[in-house]
Order: sequence, then C-alpha cells, then structure tokens
Amino acid sequence: MSGDGVDIPGAIAHFREHGWARMGVVAGDDVLAKLRARADDIMMGRVVHEGLFFQRDSETGRYVDLVFGRGWEGPSLDYRKIEKLEVDPVFRSWLENEAFELVVRGILGDQVAIYRATLFTKSARGGTELPWHQDGGNFWGLDRDPELQIWTALDDVPAEAGCVEIVDRSHAAGLATPLGGTIPADRALARRAEDNVTPLPARAGEAILIHNYLWHRSGNNSTGRTRRAFTVSYITAATRCLRTRRAPRQFVRVFERASEDAT
Repeated sequence: MSGDGVDIPGAIAHFREHGWARMGVVAGDDVLAKLRARADDIMMGRVVHEGLFFQRDSETGRYVDLVFGRGWEGPSLDYRKIEKLEVDPVFRSWLENEAFELVVRGILGDQVAIYRATLFTKSARGGTELPWHQDGGNFWGLDRDPELQIWTALDDVPAEAGCVEIVDRSHAAGLATPLGGTIPADRALARRAEDNVTPLPARAGEAILIHNYLWHRSGNNSTGRTRRAFTVSYITAATRCLRTRRAPRQFVRVFERASEDAT
C-alpha cells in the first residue's frame, strides 16, 4: 500500500488534536484475503510460530471473566487476542506498508520499532467486551509511553460488531492512573465517559490511528459474523523495557528497508 490517496498531513493533524484519525480504506481485497486467511490459519494451528501469545474469549463474553496464562488451547476461532505477529511474514509485510511508514515517521521520527503487533478478534459467537482503557502507564513497563497505534479492520466493523468506541480528545489529559490500563469506574463517571462516546465503525480495509492515551473500548459482536482487526503499537527505537524479573524485551525495528537496500 502506497501513501497515494491518503491525506497523511491531515491524518496526523487530526490525530494530534483528537487522539485518533481515519486514514480511509488502505487495504485492498487481495491484501485483506491474505490477512484473513493467515489469521484463521494461525488460530487453527495450520501456521505455527514459536512464542506467540494467545488468549481465548471468556465463556460469558465479559472481560472480567477472561482467563490468563493458558496460551494456545488448540484449534479454535474463539481466540480474542494473538500477540507478537511481527514474526509472521504476512502480518509483518502489512505493518511495514508505505502509507503506515509515512504516518509513523511523521509522528515518531525516523528510528522506529514496535511494541506489539496484535490480532483482536470477536468471534461469530459474540467475542468479549473490552472496557474503557488506555494503552500506557507503568503496567507496560517502558521508560516512555507509546503514542501511536494503527488499527486495521480486516472485516466490516459496524457498531453491532463491537466497533472501537472512544472519548474524543481524552488523550490530552494524560493517564487516568499511573498504572494505566483499565479506567477505574469512578474516573469514567467523573469524566462522563458514557455521555461522550464516539463510535468508530469501520469498513474492511480501513485504518484508524489511535493515541495510546485515548480512552477506548469495544463491545460484544452481535452480527453472527467474525470481526477481526489488526493493531500495531509503534514506538521510537530509543524506547527501553524496564522489567527486571526477566530479561528486558528487545523491540523489533521496522521501516529499515532503505538502509538495507543501500548496503
């Protein structure tokens, strides 16, 4: 995907002011077919990569009922989350497309890595709700918080499929808590989040920029069809992991084709 036809400066300006921005439909039918097939192959175990993180949907569809730490539980289309997809060549190719590179470099600069590349799925059975949260804070274990993620709809995502919902400009107030992650109920009430919801339904192939501090959530999927989205959290290459219980993470650098071609 080239940057032709995408208003890169406009998207960056809107992102900085509002905490989110639409890039428009950037993935064509051929790309979408490859990404969808790859997503299904990974969930069904037909394609295997060592070290991927898997999490199944909760039985109830409620976030509080999620079970952690089980990893791969066998072939299923009911995984809600698969991380570390930068190791997969199909997803890696997409996250390094030219349009994304122009946006990412315009926001983060020339030296870029990724914190995570994640498939979020809401299965045809309904998936799992995701409450108000921010993707930053001490929970992430970094020396600086990420700013930018790019979310790509692999399927049509109307409101009833559990589209992303946001509180416009909420990124400007910083973190709701130092820990980050889920927004406490009292903070959401004080911010009148329920009165200020902006849904972001998306067409298959559409990409949306999301600031990591932006309050966002998604509901269950009532369409009876799978709802898949791929999101990549980009970081400056200078970012360092602060964890001490295990060896600090090393982050994969991206958009280095030009320098590689010159050698």
